[in-house]
Amino acid sequence: MRIGILTGGGDCPGLNNVIRAVLFQGIKKYNDEVLGYLYGWKGPINNLIKPLTLADAEGIFNQGGTIIKSSRTNPYKIEGGTQKVIDNLKLNKIDALIAIGGEDTCGVADKLYRDFKVPIVCVPKTIDNDLNATDQTFGFDTAISIVCDAMDRLHTTAKSHDRVLVLEVMGRHAGWIATMGGMAGAADYILVPEEAFDINKVAEAIKVRKKEAGYAVLVIAEGAKFANEEVLKDGEKDAFGHVKLGGIGERLAKALEEKTGFETRAMSLGHVQRGGSPTAFDRVLGTRYGLAAVDLVHRKQFGRMVSLQGNKIVDVDVKDAVGTLRTIDQELYEQTKVFFGNEIKSAAGVS
Repeated sequence: MRIGILTGGGDCPGLNNVIRAVLFQGIKKYNDEVLGYLYGWKGPINNLIKPLTLADAEGIFNQGGTIIKSSRTNPYKIEGGTQKVIDNLKLNKIDALIAIGGEDTCGVADKLYRDFKVPIVCVPKTIDNDLNATDQTFGFDTAISIVCDAMDRLHTTAKSHDRVLVLEVMGRHAGWIATMGGMAGAADYILVPEEAFDINKVAEAIKVRKKEAGYAVLVIAEGAKFANEEVLKDGEKDAFGHVKLGGIGERLAKALEEKTGFETRAMSLGHVQRGGSPTAFDRVLGTRYGLAAVDLVHRKQFGRMVSLQGNKIVDVDVKDAVGTLRTIDQELYEQTKVFFGNEIKSAAGVS
C-alpha cells in the first residue's frame, strides 16, 4: 500500500515517535510505501509531499517536533480546499492517510471521511490532553513534566525572597496540565478553565499560605477566567476560529498584589511546554499509536482513531473523539483543594 501521513496543529513531543513507528510497521511488516505530507493539511492541499524511508527514522526517537512539519491549515476554510485534498491523494495514488493531531486535525479527518469517504485513520495528539475517547494523548506527560520542573525552580526563588509567584501554563478549555503539573509541583493554588475563580477567595487563601510558609506558588491555565470574564491576548483567531489566549498570569499577579500587598511576579511557560525531547512515556505511547494505526490501515478500518484505554491500545470512531472536549476530572480537581490555603476547613475534632 501507499500510505500518506501528516501532522497537524501545534507541534508536540512524541510526533516523531509516531512517524518512526509508522515507517517501521509499514515498511518492514507490510512492505508499504510511506509518503509524508508536509505542514499538516497544507500538504495535501498544495501537494507538498516527500517519500519517507527508514533512513528518515534514524535518530528521531528522542527529538521533539515533527520531521514533516505542521500547521493549523483548515481545508474547509480554503476555497476548493477539500477537493484539492481529494485530488492530490488520488494523484499520488494514496491508499490511506494517517492524520496525527488533536480535535481540529481529527475533526477535518472525520468530515473528509464522512463527506467523501476519504480512507483516513487518526492518531490523537494534544498536550492539553483534552481529546475525547482516549485516556491520554502523547505529549501530555512531557508537558506536565516540564511544568513540574519549572515549579521546582520557582519554589526555591519564591522561598528565598518571600514572594508570591504565578506560573501560567497551557490549557485553553481543559485544566489537565495545570492540575497534574500543579499537583506534581506542589502548587499552593491551581486555577483551571472549567471553574471561574473569585479573586477575593484566591487572595484570602494566599494570605493564609503566606502566613504559614512565607511564600506561595500558584499555577493557572491560559484559559482560566476571572468570574464572568475570559482573558484574551489580542483577539486574533487561528484557521479553526480559536481566539489566541494569554496574559492571565500577569493579570492574576497584579490583582493578587493589589489585594494582599505581597510582592507578586508572573511567568508564562508558553511554547517551552511543547518543545524538546519527549518523556519515555510519550515515546512509548506515540510508538504504540503508530504501530496500531498502520494495522488499522491494513484492516481497512477507516474513519477510526487509535486510543489508549487503560493500558490497551484500541480503536474508536473518530466522531466520538471530536464531538466534545475532555475536560478535567472534577473529582481530581477537588482533591487538590486541600492545598489551597483555607479552601477546605479543618476537620479537627471530627471522627
